[in-house]
Amino acid sequence: MALGGMAVEGQGGSDNRFNGKITFAVVITSIVAASGGLIFGFDIGISGGVTTMRPFLEKFFPSILKKAASAGAETNVYCVYDSEVLTAFTSSLYIAGLVASLVAGRLTAAIGRRNIMVVGGCTFFAGAAMNGVAQNISMLILGRILLGFGVGFTNQATPVYLSEMAPSKWRGAFSTGFQFFIGLGIVTANCINYATSKLSWGWRLSLGLAVVPSATMTIGALLISDTPSSLVDRGKLEQAKQSLAKVRGTNDNIEIEAELADLIKSCEIARASKEEPFVTIFKRQHRPHLVMSIFIPFFQQMTGINIIAFYAPVLFRSVGFGNNSALLGAVILGLVNLGSILVSTGIVDRFGRRFLFILGGVQMLICQVVIASTLAASIGENGSKHITKQYAALVLALMCIYAAGFGWSWGPLSWLIPSEIFPINIRSTGQSISVAMNFAATFVLSQTFLAMLCHFKYGAFLFFSDWIAVMTIFIVIFMPETKGVALNSMHQVWEQHWLWDRDVKDQP
Repeated sequence: MALGGMAVEGQGGSDNRFNGKITFAVVITSIVAASGGLIFGFDIGISGGVTTMRPFLEKFFPSILKKAASAGAETNVYCVYDSEVLTAFTSSLYIAGLVASLVAGRLTAAIGRRNIMVVGGCTFFAGAAMNGVAQNISMLILGRILLGFGVGFTNQATPVYLSEMAPSKWRGAFSTGFQFFIGLGIVTANCINYATSKLSWGWRLSLGLAVVPSATMTIGALLISDTPSSLVDRGKLEQAKQSLAKVRGTNDNIEIEAELADLIKSCEIARASKEEPFVTIFKRQHRPHLVMSIFIPFFQQMTGINIIAFYAPVLFRSVGFGNNSALLGAVILGLVNLGSILVSTGIVDRFGRRFLFILGGVQMLICQVVIASTLAASIGENGSKHITKQYAALVLALMCIYAAGFGWSWGPLSWLIPSEIFPINIRSTGQSISVAMNFAATFVLSQTFLAMLCHFKYGAFLFFSDWIAVMTIFIVIFMPETKGVALNSMHQVWEQHWLWDRDVKDQP
């Protein structure tokens, strides 16, 4: 691998025998684990939709309705939803998720990936129930904080679970399941919002129904076993052996013992340093891993996707769509994103991570620039013009193409890469840092996007397009290919990279 574009495939000791073998147990456990993404996507979709429902705004954010009534007189359409209280409602989840994800790193190593998913599901359930019966802003934000803790725990544990459970050859496809369920949650939530928007208590139903995906995921997590790697790391060797036999679909004791021995050896090597994981991860030999775990989730948010997904109904209304049309537009956007994730599932292990990162980046960059140009031409710099149906349809089409580009690239891959590149002793810690960075970036953007839309107007899309250009160049220069590489052999990818080899070779 001369320039980081080729993978070291088919390596990894006894793992080779199972490199491409997919069993029923692997499929079922992976689906259950990936459903953890459902609660995150459901919350993004539901919360974004209820903020356009008049009864919800009347109860909690009446100032927005007053501003909307005066729009066209003193306020341009870009600024209708610029509210500090509204952004506090949306962003409180992300700051709670940031804290939870950092805490989850140590807990995941101590009690296992599966148990953290259970804890996350229960916490999310409590937050959803509180939001459904909320009587004031305080209850609403407290519920959001509980939701944030639930999402933080789940987002930390699930990608690691999927990477450790999946066969190396198909790890990318299995790991995209997490992003698929995020997308499914968003689509489901948008459909519920569309159906309940005409009811005076529809917002309560929308917020309260978040208990359903959390209960589903929690019950499912209780029925599956933890990953063999996690069980070995916690000294539960007999359970690890049973888990291996189940997921590998074989009773061949020799093969199972050989893979178990590899896992034990990896854990012993990892424990040899006896250092705190948060100290180990900052050592020079883990520099490339740390860089990726920080920059990839940061760049994922700087595509602007979560902001667009969360504020899609608000955004569509801000540029001239009616309320129902805005909710319907969000449904269409979610369906396109969902379909593109399925495309990624089918090709990520064939074409590789780098190719999809670069292709998706170019696609999103073009769309963001054209969206900005379209809004400038249709609404004007001051947002004083009314968008025509033709321009509205064009904006929706461009956002769908943009969502498709994200769905088969930065969406699933930003969860996959940090979960597969770290050695076992710092894998949970690395994923914690990655998820925390994701939440930190989302928190900042959710706090500032509505104000940015008000002040930058169509230039907000140019802001994100600049970042997409930067992140695409970052992938070209710094990201090696990791498809098909066994987790225990991932160090070879960095040793053969033209830039990172100096950091990881011959390090203790």
